[in-house]
Amino acid sequence: MKRSVLAPRFVRGCALLSAVVIAPVFATAAVVETDDGPVEITEMVGGLTEPWGIAFLPDGSQLITERDGRLLHATVDGPTVEVTGVPEVWAEGQGGLLDVMVPADFAETREVFLTYSKPQDGGEAGTALASARLSDNGTALEGLADLFVMTPGGSRGQHFGSRVVEGPDAHLFVTIGERGNRDLAQDLTVHNGTTIRLNRDGSVPEDNPFVGQEGAQPEIWSYGHRNAQGADIDAEGRFWVVEHGAQGGDEVNLVEPGVNFGWPVISYGQNYNGTPIGEGQTKEGMAQPAHYWDPSIAPSGMAFHSGTAFPDWEGHALVGSLKFNYIAVLDPSDWSEVQIESDETLRVRDVAEAPDGSVWFLSVGNGAAYRMTPTE
Repeated sequence: MKRSVLAPRFVRGCALLSAVVIAPVFATAAVVETDDGPVEITEMVGGLTEPWGIAFLPDGSQLITERDGRLLHATVDGPTVEVTGVPEVWAEGQGGLLDVMVPADFAETREVFLTYSKPQDGGEAGTALASARLSDNGTALEGLADLFVMTPGGSRGQHFGSRVVEGPDAHLFVTIGERGNRDLAQDLTVHNGTTIRLNRDGSVPEDNPFVGQEGAQPEIWSYGHRNAQGADIDAEGRFWVVEHGAQGGDEVNLVEPGVNFGWPVISYGQNYNGTPIGEGQTKEGMAQPAHYWDPSIAPSGMAFHSGTAFPDWEGHALVGSLKFNYIAVLDPSDWSEVQIESDETLRVRDVAEAPDGSVWFLSVGNGAAYRMTPTE
């Protein structure tokens, strides 16, 4: 382990073909100096409203979610269009349309996966995972269906998670925040504060760690999480998450089956009023983070880099900061950190690698998607 220094709105996709919503951006590159040398950052898609997740189709075009409930298809050389047929979302606080994931077999199946905050009974909302087929012309979701909906999440507007990633064996991993009810992160009878693992069709794998344990939710893969808004699979097939602490104590965690990551019993942060959290920083039976930040950087999207565009970053974890407006490039061998900071990295919500190996990120502050490449 290493440390680094109002009623809810329900939004439903419209049933008719949407008009073009965003014109192509005339790409101009900014050269940004970093401790690892200069990089070029180019705005590729502008005019976005609180973008949350980005995923790439095989042709290099992108699917981008906006938290208020829109899914956009940014074509390679043409306009950006709104995709119809999205689920109804609870667009309140941190809730809404959240992550999007394109699986490895998209060219054969045209299947995509979405996470979102789903309206539940009594004014509550919880993290859900849905799948659908993207139409051949890329403008509509077809056959949308929920694969998973968490146990009642509560009426608070915070801590939904929620990233979805595809494991090396085609299992799906989803992160779920504790929904602002911290004690539930230690309760296996609910999904709050967990990561879950599902088969592609939403069924539960027989080798999940809590299958058959009385009272436990069988989807749970790990627990004791606060709010993991970043996740990825590394080159060795290992599942990692980055999650928000309270005041300090943001964490990078290597997730193993059945592991308890301690929230809110242990933490490297403190409550926002300055009082201690739980019982301290360590406790037997609770895992330590691989890395943590204090003060908090408010980490969001995470991506391991293949080294295609930036050979020196092969295997490094790129993590966006919502608080300090940069991208952290972390070397897992010692968790040393290089920071990519510029006018473009204003509140970075997601980081992803494109099919050509370039690094893309979403800026909430600028309402844009950017492409980062080496300087020529």
